[in-house]
Amino acid sequence: MKPAKFCFVIHPLSIDDVARYEPGAKGKGAPMIRKIMEWMPAWAAVHVTGVRAPDGRETEGWFVSAPLLPEQMLDFPREDVYNRILRAIEIGVELGAEIAGLGAFTGVVGDGGVTINERSPIPVTTGNSLTISAGIQSLWRGAHEMGVQANEATAVVVGATGSIGAACVRLIAPRVKRLILVARNQTRLRKHFESVRGELPCEASATVDISAAVREAQLILTATSSTQDVIEPEDLQPGAVVCELSLPHDVSRRVATERPDVLVTEGGNMLVPGTPRFERVREPGTDFDLNLPPRTALACMSETMVLALENRLEPYTLGRGIELAKVIEIERLAAKCGFTLAGMRAFDAAITPEKIEATRRAADERRKAIV
Repeated sequence: MKPAKFCFVIHPLSIDDVARYEPGAKGKGAPMIRKIMEWMPAWAAVHVTGVRAPDGRETEGWFVSAPLLPEQMLDFPREDVYNRILRAIEIGVELGAEIAGLGAFTGVVGDGGVTINERSPIPVTTGNSLTISAGIQSLWRGAHEMGVQANEATAVVVGATGSIGAACVRLIAPRVKRLILVARNQTRLRKHFESVRGELPCEASATVDISAAVREAQLILTATSSTQDVIEPEDLQPGAVVCELSLPHDVSRRVATERPDVLVTEGGNMLVPGTPRFERVREPGTDFDLNLPPRTALACMSETMVLALENRLEPYTLGRGIELAKVIEIERLAAKCGFTLAGMRAFDAAITPEKIEATRRAADERRKAIV
């Protein structure tokens, strides 16, 4: 059977990011850009070709823009946002898509894709299952590179009540000594912690104090829907590993300059098999800048591509409760289709072996200075 085609809903993550989508926005003031985006309709932004599994199966698809900023996704009337997302999916269907993925805040707003899927003409996935798989793999890779012994470490999951964070809690707990769950809503966090604490095979606690939790941890994973920085340089231990799965990013850019002894890594990036091309629809022959290295896509995008290659035309990952069995399955299917974990990267730059070695040295020096 010939693989299906896909579409994936994208949107700018900041005012500066708008220019990646629409170069004509460069130089215009933020108030004007926000106003324009209030009425700007969805459009097909990117034609994706060359996604090819090792056995020769190939899919194509489209990234369709639902042009709202993260804060607009959260602040605008929910029905208006749903309609923007659904129109983007409809454009994908008109182009031939048979399964749709939700990127960034389009998979967060409302009920995590459940309502969108109910109203969509084709099945919808948030891509969170493969995002979780990639994030967990990235966290352990970072721990290995920094010499952190997970079974002796304290880990923190920031955004522990969200769909991604809650699943990461259950996957991290068996491998660490202590786990701290962090979320902003005290009531929701308390209820969630009470429901899972009996299943966690390690010491565990919960707090809304992000700073205090991070100060105790050697391993930190962030999966929030915040539009503000939540990880600050003054809170991090020497040699700490931070894996962030959030877009926009949770880690302050000050960490890059003020904490050379800390390893930060973007956890949700995958290498796409074949010879993938991300071509701008409006400017044929011009590549769309994903702000990622060549052949690299976000794990949520990659889950949608895997489902298309496998002809799994189903709402694979939706809502707040993600089945760990699906995380394991999509990891297997992604490997079968040739998707692999991308190289380490943070703050828009690759993390080279030399960079890791320098980070380890800086961590050792900072520990000695503290003693």
